[in-house]
Amino acid sequence: MLSERQMMILRAVVRDFTNSGVPVGSKALAKQLPIHVSSATIRNEMAALEDQGLIRKTHSSSGRIPSVEGYRYYVDHLVKPDPLRPNDLNMIQSSLGGDFHKIDEIISQSATILSNLTSYTAFTLKPELKDSRLSGFRLVPLGHRQVMAILVTDSGDVENQTFDVTEAVTGEQLEAVVRLINDQLVGLTLPEVLQKLRTDIPAKITHYLQSPQGFLDIFGDVLTRAAQERFYVGGRLNLLNFSQDSDVDSLKALYSLIDKTDDIANVLGQPRDNISVQIGNEMTNDALRNYSLITATYDVNQHGRGMIAILGPTRMPYSRMLGLVGAFREELAKKLLDYYRYYDE
Repeated sequence: MLSERQMMILRAVVRDFTNSGVPVGSKALAKQLPIHVSSATIRNEMAALEDQGLIRKTHSSSGRIPSVEGYRYYVDHLVKPDPLRPNDLNMIQSSLGGDFHKIDEIISQSATILSNLTSYTAFTLKPELKDSRLSGFRLVPLGHRQVMAILVTDSGDVENQTFDVTEAVTGEQLEAVVRLINDQLVGLTLPEVLQKLRTDIPAKITHYLQSPQGFLDIFGDVLTRAAQERFYVGGRLNLLNFSQDSDVDSLKALYSLIDKTDDIANVLGQPRDNISVQIGNEMTNDALRNYSLITATYDVNQHGRGMIAILGPTRMPYSRMLGLVGAFREELAKKLLDYYRYYDE
């Protein structure tokens, strides 16, 4: 249990170091604290904080920097999110105010906006889709034996894929398949549609297509893409601005992690309530030992819950970042709710 003065000193050490990157000494702290405390007293309190593992010495300075445990204590007990600056709110609202035609466009743009706001790498995850239902399926001839398959869900998501058909397949046959799909599958959840693709639908399509497997594969691919969780990443190169690793292999491992959907999904975890912070070795992947991850959920009522996140150095200004992430998720939820209302009308 820390005393009030020790908490005041730890807060000052974290805020000073995250702002300057320079180890903090007792003289500098004496000038910052809101109460008069001698340098000798501050040194004694810093020694106590060091004994508890909350701050530590560096090799190159007599000052102290926060440890992972110190950041953890600060985030859990001392930090207060900064209020949003008016120019930040204007930037968020104007960037989200564009004319978007798909949910994915909004979520993708959100990753870019969040990375620009924070100067860190940002991740955005669209709302959960397990309850989305198929609302329509079309095949559009493009000429030269090419056809585009278009799938629409009740949440407004649209997926498409182009494929070739043989000369043996007629337009009438394709129209019959589309009628079959819409008659049999519209209104079902996407997992239910996938299940039917593996059971009774193939036999029914053989009434219209002699070799239906190619079509079933295409339809299955489009359906799987519509149902899967999808992360968008903004500001990949921002990692280079604060990486402590000059080792090329370490940077490769970090970028490989970011580019693999399953791996980054494991790091981000499932959407949880509110805002959470993971620091350094609290994350399971060793490539992230010098980083902190702030994740936050956003709620769009019956359309599900999504997630946003930023990845930055452990030496990030937590007060400002928590304020930005908290405000951004609210604005993103408003934008998505507006989109859904427009789509449902």
